[in-house]
Amino acid sequence: MAFCTVCGAALEMRPHEGEGCPVPWCPACGDWRFERFNAAVSMVTRDRATGNLLLVRQYGRKDWILVAGYLKKGETAEEAVRRETREETGLSVLSMRFNRSRYFAPSETLLLNFATETEGEVAPNGEIDEYVWVPPEKAVEIIKPASFAQFFLHSALALPPAAGSAAGE
Repeated sequence: MAFCTVCGAALEMRPHEGEGCPVPWCPACGDWRFERFNAAVSMVTRDRATGNLLLVRQYGRKDWILVAGYLKKGETAEEAVRRETREETGLSVLSMRFNRSRYFAPSETLLLNFATETEGEVAPNGEIDEYVWVPPEKAVEIIKPASFAQFFLHSALALPPAAGSAAGE
């Protein structure tokens, strides 16, 4: 963040007691300006009846990934999980548990991943080109390699991070 979100003045990076790192300071307003970023959810979606996992292809890409979407202002992550799952797939979320999070710098987005159990018939919206229900072991084989989706899937299934994973710890 280079400019104040209140007055537009150029920000200065200054030490801030207790923060552990420099924080943007607005000399015009005389106040700290903390970084702002997007928040999104992604879901490892399991069908309650079969135990199979849902993977999707979107926007003309060839890779299998997880269902995901941005939070709306004022919405909780859990509300976004239910809304995005319903909007993109038509499925109802029966239960969820927080899995892991990762920051995606190119879009300045904090991704919050949840493992969900769902029911219903998939009725994809225009964001999904193709979908597949697969057993967990098949999902591990075909998920986009070295991706956040792969990292989240491995974590939800209690598997070690994949070799070469850009998202592993």
